[in-house]
Amino acid sequence: MFNDIGPLELVTIIVLAVLVFGPDKLPKVIQDVTRTIRKIREFSESAKQDIRSELGPEFKDFEFEDLNPKTFIRKQLDNDELGLKEIRNGFDLKKEMAEVTDAVNGRDTDPSVASATSSSAPSVSGARIDMTKKPEEPGKDERPPFDADAT
Repeated sequence: MFNDIGPLELVTIIVLAVLVFGPDKLPKVIQDVTRTIRKIREFSESAKQDIRSELGPEFKDFEFEDLNPKTFIRKQLDNDELGLKEIRNGFDLKKEMAEVTDAVNGRDTDPSVASATSSSAPSVSGARIDMTKKPEEPGKDERPPFDADAT
């Protein structure tokens, strides 16, 4: 419940409680607070049991924690029937990002890919496509296109 409270915060809360309630009333306040928390927990558990009994036997293994979207998704992804563990283990994000970065920068990391890209007709299996922008230079016999609006 209070997993993120450190020792300094706990000491601060105790000192503030002593200052606000005083040393005389502090034990009674602590008893009242613990009694209230206990009643809230009992009420919550009885409500959960009532809901489970009303849902019927087909929902006997229903957990209210599954209503939290994070817990539900985590439970479904951990389900081994979907085969997602194999997909997750086979996917290397760093490698994929390095390949994308190399493709954008026009670098080849694998020598077999470099020989495949040097051929005139790249094959679909292992060749990379050069996606860098290169200005097209007109041949010696060709004139650049005439733009009437530019002159």
